[in-house]
Amino acid sequence: MSKQALISVSDKAGVVEFATALVKEHDYVILSTGGTAKILAEAGLPVTEVSDYTGFPEMMEGRIKTLHPKIHGGLLCRRDKQDHLDQAAKHEIDMIDLVCVNLYPFEATVARRDATFADAIENIDIGGPSMLRSAAKNHASVSVVCDPADYSRVLEAMKEGEEALTALRRELALKTFQRTAAYDAAIGTYLDGKLASEIPGGVLGVPTQLNVNLKRAQTLRYGENPHQKAALYGRFHECFEQLQGKELSYNNLIDITAAAYLIGEYEKPTVAILKHTNPCGVASDLDLVKAWEQAFETDKQAPFGGIIVMNRTLDADLAKIISSIFCEVIIAPDFTAEAREIFAKKKNLRLMIARDWLRAESLQEVKSVIGGVLVQDRDSKKIDPREFKVVTKRQPTEEEWAALLFGWRVVKHVKSNAIVYAKPERTIGVGAGQMSRVDSSKIAVWKAGEAGLSIEGSVICSDAFFPFPDGLIAAADAGATAAIQPGGSVKDADVIAAANERGMAMVFTGTRHFKH
Repeated sequence: MSKQALISVSDKAGVVEFATALVKEHDYVILSTGGTAKILAEAGLPVTEVSDYTGFPEMMEGRIKTLHPKIHGGLLCRRDKQDHLDQAAKHEIDMIDLVCVNLYPFEATVARRDATFADAIENIDIGGPSMLRSAAKNHASVSVVCDPADYSRVLEAMKEGEEALTALRRELALKTFQRTAAYDAAIGTYLDGKLASEIPGGVLGVPTQLNVNLKRAQTLRYGENPHQKAALYGRFHECFEQLQGKELSYNNLIDITAAAYLIGEYEKPTVAILKHTNPCGVASDLDLVKAWEQAFETDKQAPFGGIIVMNRTLDADLAKIISSIFCEVIIAPDFTAEAREIFAKKKNLRLMIARDWLRAESLQEVKSVIGGVLVQDRDSKKIDPREFKVVTKRQPTEEEWAALLFGWRVVKHVKSNAIVYAKPERTIGVGAGQMSRVDSSKIAVWKAGEAGLSIEGSVICSDAFFPFPDGLIAAADAGATAAIQPGGSVKDADVIAAANERGMAMVFTGTRHFKH
């Protein structure tokens, strides 16, 4: 006796070949709808239209076609229960043994810039998810296929026998429920974004319900430490192309993300070196080799085992220099053939090409907390000096302004409490992650001294306000001539007075850049 397959797909890639194999190799008969039925019939396959099978016409512009007891009864009927089979026979419901459905392209539709709200609504699939869920629930008897990538696997399992097919059905049922959950989540997220202003308590950009449905992209060897399990989810590998080297680790992935965000601050040719997500040297220069030399000069110890990133193609001249030190990852928009050849000698070194769209402003950050997650917009606020205010008697010089703006871009990427000493187009010293802002300043000064760099004539950049004058005074004593900070402390007047007493220029930005 022939088995019955219901095939109704939006993505028609490979469906003719799949249906042909079902009919000719596995003795299936085909039920289908609309465009799918047409292309199968044109391929010479015998096809029964669903409307002919149910005796109920497709109507309301296709909104009603598979929502019928003869469809869902054929999917949900338990073959191991006689009363189910008796009821099916009484109502002339035939069994459906396989469902092949992929859904209206809702996600692709709303991703289009020209998509209207009406376009989105019409691309919400109703019958498709219903059939998939019915088939997946009854996967003990029904094969459910929601992804064209699984066509060959289903056919192979059918050849191997019922045991192999039963095992695959379980896997495909799981995949189906994951797909329908992700589909509904995409719809919910879209509508939340569109209707937030109309929902009580709704806030644009902050969903009333957070739906996170990401496919596992990679199982990692371990997490931050070897005893922690970890995996990567989402589309990271669409953002980067790995040219060579070991598999990326959990810590690599976090560092690469931090490096990409930092380099996105700069239009000029720039090199940055990071360790544990903290910048330990950043510099800009039309000559990328000079930019590297100045970035590396800031801290020649921390880059060991670190991440190097740049926003220009890495050539052989720079590759020869960088290859003399040990680092984990190098990121660039591209590498010349000669540079790749040089790095190829370091088999474990990871070379990554970064995609252009990494500067996307819409990205949000998600962090776990006990009992839930926190979600926030990424700190991607662009620098606009017109929003800044000089609060001291002395205005910054042109050279100081260049250093202040450069360092302010760096400090937002340093763990709080963050202090950066800078000169035009380069860092001089970086102090990160201390409990006291004064301690961060002392570490930055010490780091500069260890590197043989002078703080004299530099500027100090602070990610948050100076709560007391002591941090600014320490910077002045070390040789800094100007400062940039958000302002907003109850002691601002005292800090400004201390700057004026020492002839320093100071700028308030009005924006804090805590990075926990």
